[in-house]
Amino acid sequence: MAQPRAVAFLTGVAIVDRPSPNSDPRPPGGAVDMLVLHYTGMRDAASALERLCDPRAKVSAHYAIDEDGTVYRLVPEARRAWHAGVSAWAGRPGVNDRSIGVELVNPGHEHGYRPFPEAQMAALERLAADIVRRHGIAPRRVVGHSDIAPARKRDPGELFDWPRLAHAGIGLWPEVSALLPVAPELRPGSGGPAVSAMQSALAAWGYDLSASGEYDAATATVATAFQRHFRPRRIDGAWDSECAAILRALLAAATPGPA
Repeated sequence: MAQPRAVAFLTGVAIVDRPSPNSDPRPPGGAVDMLVLHYTGMRDAASALERLCDPRAKVSAHYAIDEDGTVYRLVPEARRAWHAGVSAWAGRPGVNDRSIGVELVNPGHEHGYRPFPEAQMAALERLAADIVRRHGIAPRRVVGHSDIAPARKRDPGELFDWPRLAHAGIGLWPEVSALLPVAPELRPGSGGPAVSAMQSALAAWGYDLSASGEYDAATATVATAFQRHFRPRRIDGAWDSECAAILRALLAAATPGPA
């Protein structure tokens, strides 16, 4: 069996080729316009890489980054990796068609979720900066798996350092004045125009949510995903003035154009 080969990458990150058979051609005309970040959710890097390269598993990503900062290239960016599953963003399903997927080795919530080490984050920062530059990916289209599939996924989770990436020009982080947690203004069971407005605003950011006017289970799930990404210190699925202020700041900071 051929040994993995380390090659120089544009970012200066050493890339270890670990080809996965789990990919297929992108749809015709499907330009890459999203970056999706995941955690592996497995006990160690070896187990994660084995699964991502196992044809029986039918899952993969373009890159995987170990906790020591080693970057593995699994699928060429020109091909569609199978990392997002059933997913949607900005009114379009099938996120695999138009995204680059990066897996971060981390046990995840089921096996001892822990912070992402400095070496891993530094490697991600360099790799992600190069990806968004080459593909012209808008900051609002740098997302987590939990954003595009909130009913199924929690990764990369509340311990992930989204502000660090945003400060490096990768994604967005809201600039709002510090607010004390307040009692929820809207919660499961609420209804009416205020709920419709909240749902519309979340959909305008990109979440797959209709403006039904009812704070149903789907709405609570999306609110939880939003908090996990943008307000991780309090994740309860209820909508308060702090969440609303963060979302307003995000929408105001986003550049014009598609979500």
